[in-house]
Amino acid sequence: MLEEKNDNLQEADGKLEIEISDSTQDNATETSEPETAAKISTSETETEAENTAEETETAHQTALDAITNSNAEESEDETLKERHDIPMQDYDTFAMDVLVDELKKLINTDKVMSVKDHIEEIKKSFLIQYNHLIEEKKEEFNASKQDPNEEFEYHSPLKSKFDEYYNVFREKRNAHFKHLQTNLKSNLENRLAIVEELKELINPQENIKDTLKHFNDLRERWKNAGAIPKDKYNHVWNNYHFHVENFYDYLHLDREARDLDFKYNLEQKQKIIARVEELANETDISKAFRELQDLHRIWKEDIGPVSKEHRDTIWNKFSELTKKIHDKREVLFESQRANEQKNLEVKKEIIGKIEVLGTEKVNSHSQWLVQIQKVEALRNEFFAAGKVPSEVNEETWAAFKTAVRNFNSFKNSFYKDIKKDQNDNLNKKMALVAKAKELQESTDFGATTPIMKQIQEEWKQIGHVPKKYSDKIWKEFKDACNHYFDKLKEYKSEENVDEVAAFDNKKAYLDILRAYQLTGDHKTDLDAIKAHIEIWKGYGKVPFSRRHIEGKFNKILDALFEKLSLSKKETEMMRFSNRIDSLSDSNDTRKLDNEKIFLMRKIEEVQNEIFQLENNIQFFANTKNAKKENSIVLEVRKNIAIHKESLELWKDKLKQLRNLGQE
Repeated sequence: MLEEKNDNLQEADGKLEIEISDSTQDNATETSEPETAAKISTSETETEAENTAEETETAHQTALDAITNSNAEESEDETLKERHDIPMQDYDTFAMDVLVDELKKLINTDKVMSVKDHIEEIKKSFLIQYNHLIEEKKEEFNASKQDPNEEFEYHSPLKSKFDEYYNVFREKRNAHFKHLQTNLKSNLENRLAIVEELKELINPQENIKDTLKHFNDLRERWKNAGAIPKDKYNHVWNNYHFHVENFYDYLHLDREARDLDFKYNLEQKQKIIARVEELANETDISKAFRELQDLHRIWKEDIGPVSKEHRDTIWNKFSELTKKIHDKREVLFESQRANEQKNLEVKKEIIGKIEVLGTEKVNSHSQWLVQIQKVEALRNEFFAAGKVPSEVNEETWAAFKTAVRNFNSFKNSFYKDIKKDQNDNLNKKMALVAKAKELQESTDFGATTPIMKQIQEEWKQIGHVPKKYSDKIWKEFKDACNHYFDKLKEYKSEENVDEVAAFDNKKAYLDILRAYQLTGDHKTDLDAIKAHIEIWKGYGKVPFSRRHIEGKFNKILDALFEKLSLSKKETEMMRFSNRIDSLSDSNDTRKLDNEKIFLMRKIEEVQNEIFQLENNIQFFANTKNAKKENSIVLEVRKNIAIHKESLELWKDKLKQLRNLGQE
């Protein structure tokens, strides 16, 4: 029994950091010397075999360390076990408002540490986008600010919400850490006390049944002892494990009871191995690794030791399967790293496209809108491209920011030139506003109305003004114009009463005029017609929509003139005089001006016709038969006479119109 005890100590010595008694140390030292001598005498072949075994052991140890480190971290805070229940999403692809919603949802969980990594990823993704937004807003502000002393300010409701939710998480996290530190310290002291009690179990004087009962109580207390600091996890567990095995191997226990316990523990560990064999074929490697962590924890903390003859074999099998899953996990990580590398290439390509857009010169606002939309689409693609290798993350982000910043600077240089033109347009429109305000109270509607209409036409021809002034200056101009035209409308409404009365009088007078009969005396009838014209004019203007009554009056006059057998010139001049009087009464200066232009053109046309006809006569006069005028020459002379008569009529009309303007 003593040899068995010493052998077990030699296995433990050098591998585990443990606390043992002086007597145990002495035994370990005595048994270590023969083993050292045996190692010196090994052959080169054995040395090579040992090197290969060491390499295998190192590979296995790497896999075991990955499990141990994960369990040590989760041992410190048991809420970390629940982090796997919440899938980690690619938050870089989320929009800012979606990130805020995700943060709000996560802070409502009581297990604050289970969402810690998720919230930190959300924070990183949100701040990247927010900082990018601030840079864009700042560049827009610098490009448009008028006052050089004005400082940039920007308030984002989304950022306020984010800060509010993140502060809630931070308060919960701090409270959790404070409570955790107190518990960790207490739990560590409790576990160290259990280890000390295990040491004292090896007491040959104590009743074996009482010792077993005490041992089982200690194991139960160990299971329920709670989390301890992760930096103490391995040391404390190894001490506990060593003394549990020491209890089984060194104490003179009831052999039958010990063997039954060994058998039970072996069965439980074989079940774990069977489950790990199934996990080795699991397609979801992350899920398999998480369950493997739990199985390692159960193996080490919940199940006791097995007999020495199975101890190494079953542990080696377990560690070999652990390495297999670990290797698959490493392959998965390699695949993820490959995806991150692909994402990096995609982001580099996007950055390159933005850099090209930052050099393409366009010359209109509409074209720049297209360029801006392209950059915005590329920006969204960049955020949706996913993670890149962590070692180049900052470098990639810096290159992206530089490309966007250069594009914005290039764009702003274009809008600075436009801004100068817009300021010129602003000055022009402000001058029109001042003019409209100056005329808005005018009551000289005949003279002012054309000017106001001209101002409105000029306004339409002037281009854009700076956006910050656009609404204000348009309102001032519109109000001034509306004020004037509302007054004009009111004035016309007052005039309409008299115009309607004039229409009614003229309508009644038409019936009198239709019934009028000529006496046969030329002078008497001509004077009577002129009197009718004066009476008609005396009634005044009629509403614009009822001016057709003037046409009816002119038709009756035409019929009377025909009966009088007046010359064509007299008739035409009387008609023209009546028409001009109507235009004069309506104060329509535009139509009078148009009439004047028309008469001048007609005079010019007739003069040109006469000149051409006279040239033709000159041609015939130089021929051999000039003394004998033929029918063609006679026709030309007749046309010349008609045109000269027409020319005199047009000149008389123009003279009458000009005299009207001088009155």
